[in-house]
Amino acid sequence: MTNSARVYRVALVGVLGAQALALSWLESLLPAFPFLPPGFKPGLSNIVVMFAVSQLSLPAALFLVLIKAGFALVTRGATAALTSLFGGLVSMGMMALLLRPRCKVFGLVGVGVCSALMHNLGQLLAAMLLTGTGSLVSYAPALLVFGALTGTVTGCVFKAVMPLLEKQSKYFISRKAK
Repeated sequence: MTNSARVYRVALVGVLGAQALALSWLESLLPAFPFLPPGFKPGLSNIVVMFAVSQLSLPAALFLVLIKAGFALVTRGATAALTSLFGGLVSMGMMALLLRPRCKVFGLVGVGVCSALMHNLGQLLAAMLLTGTGSLVSYAPALLVFGALTGTVTGCVFKAVMPLLEKQSKYFISRKAK
């Protein structure tokens, strides 16, 4: 990869990072959902991570997960950052498994659901580590329902915006040749 190509790739990942942060910020404006721990949101910023996993690379997706966790640290504190990091890493791992070229078991909506469930699992594990109590597992049934619903929404939105994200990335890729 030429230096020019690297610059455009870094710029694209930077734009995706800004989009993920904007979506995270918009989600922070939503009211808390009943029966769920504070801070649990739909996960729309994971759309950008799913795009990075499917179209760019795992290091690019990892950068986005780290940026989102850093944003959570700055805006909501260490607990939010740790739960964001754990959830993001576990979710990204699931995306990487399900979005591999040879593994097309699920469509984009199925990937959204599975990665949302894994994100919730990662957050739950982080919360259990932070509090030192296993009783938080009582949230698991609500998180399963919440994850299935939000994952479906996230997958549907991802499917709808995928052409726009691809067009955006082609803008950066087409600049490489010039």
